Amino acid sequence: MHLPRLGIMRNLPEDLIASAMALARSAMMSIHAEEPFTAGVTPIPVTGKVFDHTEIGMAISAALEFWLTAGHHTESFERSLARKIGVRSAHMCNSGSSANLIALSSLTSPSLGDSQLKPGDEVITMAAGFPTTVTPIIQNRLVPVFVDAEIGTYSPVVTEIEAAVSEKTKAIMIAHTLGNPFDIYAIQAIAKKNNLWLIEDSCDAFGTTYDNQNVGTFGDLATLSFYPAHHITTGEGGAILTKHARLKPLIESFRDWGRDCWCLPGCDNTCFKRFDWEFSSLPKGFDHKYTYSHLGYNLKSGDIQAAIGLAQLEKVDTFIEARRTNWEYLRDLLSDLDDIFILPSSTPLSNPSWFGFALTIRQDVAIDRKNIIGHLESKKIATRLLFGGNLLRQPAFSDIEMRQVSSLVSSDLILTNTFWLGIWPGLTRDMLEYVSKELHNFLGR
Repeated sequence: MHLPRLGIMRNLPEDLIASAMALARSAMMSIHAEEPFTAGVTPIPVTGKVFDHTEIGMAISAALEFWLTAGHHTESFERSLARKIGVRSAHMCNSGSSANLIALSSLTSPSLGDSQLKPGDEVITMAAGFPTTVTPIIQNRLVPVFVDAEIGTYSPVVTEIEAAVSEKTKAIMIAHTLGNPFDIYAIQAIAKKNNLWLIEDSCDAFGTTYDNQNVGTFGDLATLSFYPAHHITTGEGGAILTKHARLKPLIESFRDWGRDCWCLPGCDNTCFKRFDWEFSSLPKGFDHKYTYSHLGYNLKSGDIQAAIGLAQLEKVDTFIEARRTNWEYLRDLLSDLDDIFILPSSTPLSNPSWFGFALTIRQDVAIDRKNIIGHLESKKIATRLLFGGNLLRQPAFSDIEMRQVSSLVSSDLILTNTFWLGIWPGLTRDMLEYVSKELHNFLGR
């Protein structure tokens, strides 16, 4: 019988690393070998992951170390990610949705004084989009204030954001939809004028630049997702980004059970006063590792995921360029359909790292979206709606406390008439040409 080993992080010998990489190469050739594209037979996914033996080898190596929770791979990934984006710190967690929850929750900390978000405070957000940009607002007993979107860019209407500000408004939390940044300078100006926190949901926008600066660096906080559909993947994973030193310990606390201690997993007494802290309601010298200053969660990720992320980060520039190239090519192929669809466009000053290619059927065109996407799906071409459409039409949001600035006409149009196509790096020109051909065939072109 083998007794369990102590949980001590160990570096792998070089021969084991070499063996892991050899096994990974074998797996790529036998399990993940690329098959030729056959139109109408080979599925064309709307999203997907691009990887090779490097990611598999890194995952095997991290598994052999068997640290499992956040460790040295996670620390390296967080440092590399922060450097890549251009922020003070990056904090890995288990998903982009968790990243949104942690980011907003960190602003409810009493340590922020007058800047603390409290129940009943308002947060401006978009009605059209993914639900977990909005649900953290509700989960923190804050009040979402909904603004409409612009069709084509799918960014928020800036004049509505300005009109949405009230005495109760404390923050703005909005996503860069499908990788297309919102009008950052205008929204930054509104936030600054009214002393509001700004959170950029950048989950779909890794690598997008606005005025030659990475998104995720403009707000007080930003988030990323590493789900397999996104620009890089760790399987499940996400990150919270910030440029503010005072927000760093709050992010870590809400991610790590709400604890007051900042020791990394497996570490003790980083502060050199673990049993010397004093809190008015606790016994003197109570163990700092079990002192909780926030109502937090355990939303950490693991070292195997971070090891995969390190390999993906090395390739992200190639991925971003492929997304841009595929988006431009598909737009050229579909340019003659602008009488049927409102074609997508980038916002001024931006160079999007596109997540998808959105199409909105014009209101005067008598075509049912269901029939279009049904035809494409029958031809092995996957599609997606623009997430939840107008979220206020969704069952989960039907009776929430909220405020809306307008009648949300465009959000309703997105709900009924918008869908998007894939442009991820795994798609070839042959695939994109087939997508275009089938759209034209359906429309009798």
